[in-house]
Order: sequence, then C-alpha cells, then structure tokens
Amino acid sequence: MQDDHIENDKKAPTRDYVDPDPIPITIRNIAYNRYPVKTHLIHIKEPLEPLIKKYVAPKIKKGDWIAISEKFLTISQGRVIHESTVRPGLLAKLIVKGVKKYPEDIGYSHPRKMQVAINQAGWLRMFVAMIIGGITRLLGRHGDFYRIAGNRISEIDGFNPHAIPPFNEFAMLGPNDPPEDAQEIENQFNIPTVIIDGNNINVEVLGMSKNVPVDKELAREILLDNPMGQGEELTPIIIVRKES
Repeated sequence: MQDDHIENDKKAPTRDYVDPDPIPITIRNIAYNRYPVKTHLIHIKEPLEPLIKKYVAPKIKKGDWIAISEKFLTISQGRVIHESTVRPGLLAKLIVKGVKKYPEDIGYSHPRKMQVAINQAGWLRMFVAMIIGGITRLLGRHGDFYRIAGNRISEIDGFNPHAIPPFNEFAMLGPNDPPEDAQEIENQFNIPTVIIDGNNINVEVLGMSKNVPVDKELAREILLDNPMGQGEELTPIIIVRKES
C-alpha cells in the first residue's frame, strides 16, 4: 500500500513559499478571511508536525482555526497506493460505465480508482451497492451507492491527471482517523483544527478538534468554495480568521 521510495522533489518545480493574499468571505452576516498557507511539496510519510510548526504556528492569532486538506494528511500518513500495483477487474470496469463524470475531476470514472474502492469494501458489497444504488438513482435518490459500500470509499482520491506529479500516479485512501488527527494537532499546537475533503464539486468536513469556534456546518460553509485550490497552489492549509 505504501510507496516510500518516491522522491517527490525530482519531479516538483522549484517554488518560493510566499503565502497568497487572504480570501475574504461573508457567511451568515459574519466576515471571515481565509489565509492560504503555502508549503513545500510533502513527501510520502513526511511528518506533519514540523510543517505546522514551520509554516502555520508563527502566523496564528487568538481566535484563529485552521483547515487541513485530507490529501495532505493522507500523504503524510503514507496511505497511498501507486497505480502500478492496481489491476482493474471486470466489476470495476462495469461500475465506472454508470459513474457521473465532472469537468476537471475524474471522480470514480477511473477503473483503477474504482478497483481500489473494491479492494477496500469487498467485491460482494460493491456489487450490491452498484445494483441498489443504480435502482435508487433512477428513482431520483442519490448517494446510496456510497452509503451501501461504506468503508469510507467516498474519501478515496487520486489517479487524477491534473494533480501535481508524482501524486497523479497515486490513489489516496483518506486519513487514519480525521477527528482524532485533528485533535492531536490541536493538543500539540493549541490550534483548533478541521480536516476537510475539498474539490471543485463539494467540500466535506471529515473531522474537527473540540475547540474549533464554529460548528461543522458553518465550517463547511466557510470553506465551501475550496480556498485551498485544485491546481498547483501548494496551499493545503488555510488559516480562518473572523474579522471584527
């Protein structure tokens, strides 16, 4: 599952680490600024703590909280699978024929990515999810495929040709335990933390530490436009600050 031998910097362009301008937003009549934090391209299994200490902690003010990309956390934890180890079977090729496709986002239309999901959930469960999910989708109900499949397959990402190399060659399984991971960061740095799964289609909050000053739905609304970006921004952490 884990590919420690990949040397990211051989393929990564040289960048400076100047943070982009803050991105303002007003939600429920309250103004916030989102400060994207620029980092280097993380290595597989690179510890997260030194990165937060270097790039984030010096910029935090009282009342701030941070959002961290689940992909960033997943790579740090080594929960990745290289495409060379995945051989899509007949079920994967069958299911992807009915998957909705989005511009600039492969979703589950990639047979290898679907095979990774099958490996996680099991052949039988995915087959049942395909049948029932297909029927209920025709009736206007959406999401049953993922609910029936379970095993957090909705968090699996990767094999995206638009991702920064070398991560366009990897599937990512999602963090170990997003609520616990968020709490560990808060415990160590005293920074309330949210883990999000964001793309150009949707944003989901996967985990929050206990002292985040907003609830889960408000955190999602504040981040719904995915201020981390989808390209080569290298801003996998956002500092959120309520403006007075």
